[in-house]
Amino acid sequence: MRKLQLILVLTLLTALFNRLSAQDYKFALGLRLSTPSPTIANSVSVKYFLNDRSAIEGLVSFYPRFGIGGLFEQHQLIGGTPNLNWFYGGGAYFGVEDNLVHTGPMGVVGIDYKFDKAPINLSLDWKPELDLAPAIDFIPDALAISVRFTLK
Repeated sequence: MRKLQLILVLTLLTALFNRLSAQDYKFALGLRLSTPSPTIANSVSVKYFLNDRSAIEGLVSFYPRFGIGGLFEQHQLIGGTPNLNWFYGGGAYFGVEDNLVHTGPMGVVGIDYKFDKAPINLSLDWKPELDLAPAIDFIPDALAISVRFTLK
């Protein structure tokens, strides 16, 4: 428990005092491969940076159900390591499965790496969802890896 507390404190201090640019690309397009439980599971991912630290990410999921989601994310460098960031944020989603509409808020926390010599970005994230319709249901098992092509 003490190790977890120490890690959380160090992460928060890094986020508060890190003033370096958090990313070196402006736009990325790729695939997000996820566990099948959430409404926004396997999807096409589009990420656009509004500034050095803030990004919006759009997700269109086709399997195992159709869904559309959007996230606002904050990115921070991890210990000053170039191209390695952690991020957090939130947003909402809308999906359809078996003639039922699923909608609600979602959060995200993860790590993001942009290769220095290649236009490739990888991220690993946890994106829990809270279905508000058709019934209230928390979906915590929403882990994914994303592979994106980046443009400056």
